[in-house]
Amino acid sequence: MAIKYELIKVCKQSGARLGRVHTPHGVIETPTFMPVGTQATVKTMSPEELKRMDAHIILSNTYHLFLRPGHEIVRKAGGLHKFMNWDRPILTDSGGFQVFSLSNMRKIREEGVDFRSHLNGDKLFISPEKAMEIQNALGPDIMMAFDECAPFPADHSYVKQSLERTTRWAERCLASHARPHDQALFAIVQGGMYEDLRKQSAADLTSMDFPGYAIGGLSVGEPKDMMFNMLDVTVPLLPSNKPRYLMGVGSPDALIEGSIRGVDMFDCVLPTRIARNGTTMTSGGRVVIKNAKYTEDFGPLDPECTCYTCQNYSRAYIRHLIKADETFGLRLTTYHNLHFLLQLMRDVRQAIMDDRLLDFRDDFFAKYGLFDNDKGF
Repeated sequence: MAIKYELIKVCKQSGARLGRVHTPHGVIETPTFMPVGTQATVKTMSPEELKRMDAHIILSNTYHLFLRPGHEIVRKAGGLHKFMNWDRPILTDSGGFQVFSLSNMRKIREEGVDFRSHLNGDKLFISPEKAMEIQNALGPDIMMAFDECAPFPADHSYVKQSLERTTRWAERCLASHARPHDQALFAIVQGGMYEDLRKQSAADLTSMDFPGYAIGGLSVGEPKDMMFNMLDVTVPLLPSNKPRYLMGVGSPDALIEGSIRGVDMFDCVLPTRIARNGTTMTSGGRVVIKNAKYTEDFGPLDPECTCYTCQNYSRAYIRHLIKADETFGLRLTTYHNLHFLLQLMRDVRQAIMDDRLLDFRDDFFAKYGLFDNDKGF
């Protein structure tokens, strides 16, 4: 197999696990957060900056790279690693979520999905085989099977039909995957908010022996307690000797709670997206730096943070940049938010090693103000 999961330790207090995922482009320490580089770049960040904050792996998006510059261009460049000058692991998602969420005109059929580009309206088609062709050309270390992400809410009959189609598509992805020796293909467990369907999806997909498993269809608008309940149901059904990836989750509370439940990998656009709106995550909770109260605040964003932003610039200066629409302000808030989540995951890993992840969670939530805050950031 292209990757190997190595279990290091199970936390006696929480049951969370510490591990390593060995890939062709390096080792990923888990649990880990993956910054999202949708179009082969993490917005406003350079690869060198991501390395400085010790990002082990980043995510890119099949749908967007299919539209531009096109997967053949990336293939001719030598794959995503060379194209974007990133020599650490890369994961690409299948494009399924974007096909269903960004395209206003789409038709789902057994063969695949007909849709229109959100850029120019061109008629396009992605099938399981096409998703594999694109990702084989992009060349990530980890690639995802093409799936349908059911919306929330959705009725039981629709979600059942959807997950069964996703299972059939997963079989086709396995059959058409051209590079299993150096690219690991993960299946995506679906089933919406229904326990029986999550169990059905997990059973069907684990029987196919994929190198890793993702949990999709969560963090799509459902209450947090519902998401955590679905994790309680699903994670124990996944192989203990393979990586487990919770898709689209990046709030501090969900990262910690997901880790407690045995998840190894997370990704989300949250830290970069809110950074561009002037919202930052700090050890004391959320800071909206555009607020007037920071006009003459010459202290750092987070006094406890060791990132480049907090070591060199004040809240007042960052507020000025954001209010003046200066790109450097977006870079500083983005750098801080990504560093904050990557540091959080380092702390989670240490807490697992020390058998005190539940204590860590309680201390973090109390300081961050999360016990009475369902927003999650």
